[in-house]
Amino acid sequence: MTDKHELARLLAEIAVLLELSGENSFKIRAYQNAARIVEQVDGNLSDPDTVGKLMGIKGIGPALGEKIREYIATGRITYYEELKSSLPPVLFDLIKLPGLGPKKALILHKALGIHSLGELEYACRENRLVSLSGFGDKTQERILQGIEYMKKFQGQFILGDAWPVAELIAEYIKLQSGVEQVAVAGSIRRGLEIIRNIDIVVACSAVDSLAAALADMPGVDKIVDRSGPKLTLILVSGLTCNIYIVSPAEYTTALFHYTGSAGYVAKLAERAQEQGLTLDSTGLVTKADKIVPVTDEAGLYAALNVNFVEPELREDDAELDSAGAAAPLLVTYSDICGVFHVHTTYSDGAGSLEDMAEAAEQRGWRYIGIADHSQTAVYARGLRVETVMAQRREIDKLNAANHDFVILAGIESDILPDGSLDYPDEVLASFDFVVASVHSAFRQSEADMTRRIVRAVNNRYVTILGHPTGRILLGRKGYAVNLSEVIKAAAQSGTFIEINASPYRLDLDWRWCRTAKEQGVLFAINPDAHAVGEFEHMRYGLASARKSGLTATDIINTRRYPDIIQLLNRKRS
Repeated sequence: MTDKHELARLLAEIAVLLELSGENSFKIRAYQNAARIVEQVDGNLSDPDTVGKLMGIKGIGPALGEKIREYIATGRITYYEELKSSLPPVLFDLIKLPGLGPKKALILHKALGIHSLGELEYACRENRLVSLSGFGDKTQERILQGIEYMKKFQGQFILGDAWPVAELIAEYIKLQSGVEQVAVAGSIRRGLEIIRNIDIVVACSAVDSLAAALADMPGVDKIVDRSGPKLTLILVSGLTCNIYIVSPAEYTTALFHYTGSAGYVAKLAERAQEQGLTLDSTGLVTKADKIVPVTDEAGLYAALNVNFVEPELREDDAELDSAGAAAPLLVTYSDICGVFHVHTTYSDGAGSLEDMAEAAEQRGWRYIGIADHSQTAVYARGLRVETVMAQRREIDKLNAANHDFVILAGIESDILPDGSLDYPDEVLASFDFVVASVHSAFRQSEADMTRRIVRAVNNRYVTILGHPTGRILLGRKGYAVNLSEVIKAAAQSGTFIEINASPYRLDLDWRWCRTAKEQGVLFAINPDAHAVGEFEHMRYGLASARKSGLTATDIINTRRYPDIIQLLNRKRS
């Protein structure tokens, strides 16, 4: 089991470990660059052509190439493990805290003798950090907040880290003898943005053989439990993986049961009981102990006279509707006709304008909305007006050369602290669309932030409100804002709200998307792609949209061209 995202993570961590070890900056940057290269390479590491292409890229030298080959062969990098074991374990916890890079973590460890997060918390409570060079009251307070946040979310992972790994494990299982069916279940199948573990259901007639194969699977750190049909693995990434091995006859009900949620499963079990049946992970059974045969989950729902519910909607608050009119079809990947909020090398992207457009067209999309950062975002090489014009000329040239695909000229414009945007109206009017986002002054009061965003939403040139809460999953909470007021303003002004598909954001949250849908707001599922490989983010945005109960008609980028142009211009006119 090899995964380019996991390999990129390991290479990036080696760079951090080297920094913690006091290595020279050139070696550190070499691993940072290698991580970016691996993350962005097209194809799968199981494909020899992909590996050959990777080895030929500038920045992947012989030493790095050797480590990449080791990972592909074994799922491990010995150099990484040796580096990690040579450093105090507490450093890895410290650098996860906001504002604590490797240098400051080393200072805390050496100057204050910090060996655990508990000791660091106590040191902060005792005001011991304020006198350290490079620290102070504000840094100490942010560290305390970070510790609280870390304690709250310890043992959790974002969907983007867990889902690809779960799929790789499922593919590995499919190759084993006696395996008939395999599916990822649990919170991943339900599309939750944060997960605690991977759950996989397997129909298999050779349990012992499969268990042995899983024990030898690359990427497994240890087996912690094997009780009955359940096998629990700890992966080297720290993820827990529960594998439920059942008979082919039990597969459908086991998949339903282990998909959850527990509250939802209990509701359907109660409905079965009302009909004189028993439903659990082993099957649907009559009072006479006869199995009711069901070949798939749709058949299970039909046997209980209940409307089928997609896995993403199976949370505790979901209602059970008696069989009748079919529920609306949720949005799917095939519904997407194009994407917005794409960055290029004009600002902080890794792909050229032409590269990003070509990759989008290869995915079957008919248009792409370029939205590089605006001039206030100097940290991201935001576009000054003259650069906007230069980009526009290149867009016009590419559009003239390809009549089957359209590049839309947009911008991600910063919402300034007072709610204005960082271009004058005449410049904003020249874009095909404007994504307006908050990138600064996160600590405004809720009232000020709400006024700020509402003012931006009411600007006639703002087409889409980008990542509305500014959250970074497991990294930082969103800023204080009254989302009810923001959604109300979006509904009244005709502004679309973004579902930012980056697995680190998934913002707007699916729970609030339900509220916005009720008020008639339309959404744009945007990849916020800074490289070709990040178009993959769309799968996470779609999972979030489906979890919100959204259909294709709720999403603007399911519209074909030129219908999308009319929709983008609706607010201005």
